[in-house]
Amino acid sequence: MRTELVEPRLRFSDLKPPPADFRREVVEGLRRPRKALSPKFFYDPEGCRLFEAICDLPEYYLTRTEVGILTEHADSIARTLGQGGALIELGSGNSRKVRLLLEALKPAVYIPVDIAREHLLTASRALAADCPWLDIHAACLDYSQRFALPFLSDAQRKIVFFPGSSIGNFEPAAAENLLRSVAQCVQPDGGLLIGFDLKKDAAILNAAYNDSAGVTAQFNLNLLRYINARAAANFDLDRFHHQAFYNELRGRIEMHLCSEYRQQVIVAGETFNFLDGETIHTESSYKYGIEEFQTLAHNAGFEPDRCWCDRDSLFCVHYFAVRAS
Repeated sequence: MRTELVEPRLRFSDLKPPPADFRREVVEGLRRPRKALSPKFFYDPEGCRLFEAICDLPEYYLTRTEVGILTEHADSIARTLGQGGALIELGSGNSRKVRLLLEALKPAVYIPVDIAREHLLTASRALAADCPWLDIHAACLDYSQRFALPFLSDAQRKIVFFPGSSIGNFEPAAAENLLRSVAQCVQPDGGLLIGFDLKKDAAILNAAYNDSAGVTAQFNLNLLRYINARAAANFDLDRFHHQAFYNELRGRIEMHLCSEYRQQVIVAGETFNFLDGETIHTESSYKYGIEEFQTLAHNAGFEPDRCWCDRDSLFCVHYFAVRAS
């Protein structure tokens, strides 16, 4: 169901799935032989607050490194992408990163896309107040599923901005499918500006997801609190703990919630049994080599153009153009 509001310089469309879909996806994930939940469920208001806190932690290099790249190379990025047209940001969050590019890119319209409704609306209103020259058409929806963007004109050149290494949360095949959908959305002359985390020493990666302040652990456990509230569940957060590690063979960080006892949990009227030490896999964060990611993007319909990295080769921001058919 779509709802919409219109304010000066801002249109907001809510296409978020209903609560029944949330409950169904959670139950299906917990029924798997190896229990798993989608990381998109992290982002209730408290989850959004905790994630913003994670981004400022000393161990969590990803955000400050990507912000550094965007700040240093904003003019070069703008020359590569060109000005005008529609700038579509997937997983826009607080729109912090896109602010570094807006003055240089001068898009005709900015379309932030996020699943967290209140967070998206607050960020869009703040941006509209700060950039009175910019038209903002925000869309609250689940971009991990097939979607169609409201307000989008076929006549406009389209660039998708996908920062934060969020592409790493998708299994490689699902990542390729998402990028293929992006290519179909922006063609024939559009492109993709995407940030992804690079493979590196496991100690750096493990520290980033196991911060000394325990904020990432709170973020992970908050998922159970959110499920309790939205899916009539009775998870006891004191009976689970955060677990994160780099799986070098698969090239990804894995985050889990580990059961500390044998226990039963009720979710949406269904009982789930947990063994002592059994986990719920809550997130994967794949790390890529640059050529490895270029191959993934090529398979989805893109050609590599320019890329920008930090001096320590921790992170990459890469522009891809849609491959000519």
